[in-house]
Amino acid sequence: MLKNFLPDQHVKNVFEITPQSLKEKGIKGIITDLDNTLVEWDRADATPELIKWFAEMKKANIKVTIVSNNNERRVKIFSEPHNIPFIFQARKPMGRAFKRALKEMGLQKHETVVIGDQLLTDVLGGNRSGFHTILVVPVASTDGFVTRFNRKVERRILNWFRKRGMLAWED
Repeated sequence: MLKNFLPDQHVKNVFEITPQSLKEKGIKGIITDLDNTLVEWDRADATPELIKWFAEMKKANIKVTIVSNNNERRVKIFSEPHNIPFIFQARKPMGRAFKRALKEMGLQKHETVVIGDQLLTDVLGGNRSGFHTILVVPVASTDGFVTRFNRKVERRILNWFRKRGMLAWED
């Protein structure tokens, strides 16, 4: 059961995920969380570095879809200026939004990765749905109320993995 919380990969930020590294694994699509994965949870716009990352993915024909538990207004304001498809109120870790994103991208699970900053939503949902999961270090050191609770649970799970030698990285 706890293995569903173990990501396949861990990176410091999305910028460590390159089109070349994805292509080498046969990846053609990204399902990514928004808040504290791409930008801080209270930042409305993409950073110049993130805009460049989106452009690199597009140039490499890697599709990106944002799947967020946040409300429509928040996700739309961020996604629309960059012409990035999105799903809001995704109810992660439930699988419906992941399946919808996959269908809209026209890809298979083995061609798609799930990227996120939370074990309890992004990693659990991606793993349960059969995707390769990539955990990123949260962009911001602050969180909303529900996420603060999740982080406490995540620390316990990560400590459990660490004690058993199942983690290949440090916080």
